[in-house]
Amino acid sequence: MSMINGSLPDFVKIVEVGPRDGLQNEAKALSVADKVALIEQLADAGISHIESGSFVSPKWVPQMANSAEVFQQITQKDNVVYSALTPNMQGFEAAMAVGAKQVAIFGAASESFSQKNINCSIEESLARFTPIISAAKANNIPVRGYVSCVVGCPYEGEISPTKVAEVSEQLLAMGCYEISLGDTIGVGTPASVEKMLKAVSAVAPVEKLAVHFHDTFGQALTNIYSALNQGISVIDTAIAGLGGCPYAKGASGNVATEDVLYLLNGLGIKTDIDFSKALAAGWFISDILGKKPASKVSNAYRIDL
Repeated sequence: MSMINGSLPDFVKIVEVGPRDGLQNEAKALSVADKVALIEQLADAGISHIESGSFVSPKWVPQMANSAEVFQQITQKDNVVYSALTPNMQGFEAAMAVGAKQVAIFGAASESFSQKNINCSIEESLARFTPIISAAKANNIPVRGYVSCVVGCPYEGEISPTKVAEVSEQLLAMGCYEISLGDTIGVGTPASVEKMLKAVSAVAPVEKLAVHFHDTFGQALTNIYSALNQGISVIDTAIAGLGGCPYAKGASGNVATEDVLYLLNGLGIKTDIDFSKALAAGWFISDILGKKPASKVSNAYRIDL
């Protein structure tokens, strides 16, 4: 990876998580047609990785109950990865049945969050992923690993960077090709993010790391800038700033794709994404949800129209 300005990457890959991580936390459940239209607009904008659904029990995440139909109806482009979250073997098999080309699994750096979120310890959660990763390898399916609560937890408060490094190292050793480090409740600041990234990059190559920030305290963009300066070149974002964390008091959504694109464009960092098409996709989904985008950039441009 070459760098510009001495320390910033010259290209950043955006992983769009709005159709999964964003929509699963929205109160309104969307139809298959609306989800498919959103995913296809995002792909047309040039986004090369779109997390398109989640194969979990509809009892736990009712908004994702139609993920199989969504995967069956997307017109998939060859140069776009349409990935699915698969927390267990049943979910993995369901994703394979509809032709998902990549899957994601999620661990946590907080024992309390792991217990409350998936009802088991960190160690047990990692053990559960072993059969998924074996099956994925046998099917040539890349697996992406998420680590939740990388700087703070709603139950434990501050999280030790060493713990994040341990979980990340284990997921990589198990066979994940990339680790997405998530500030699930959006409490990070550039200082805590830098400390965490230094600890993780001591045990994992920086090119195998991504960041996933929520904007609860308005710090997501500054945290991304901090991560870029640490050599991170993969960023998870959600169109229109969709979503939130049901466990975090007052948590707003994931950092908005439009806001991150505006930042990267301003820094002269390439993304190969059409900014105006991304804006249009954000307005499309916000209108369906009947609310303004959480993206400041999106609202500023819409006022200008």
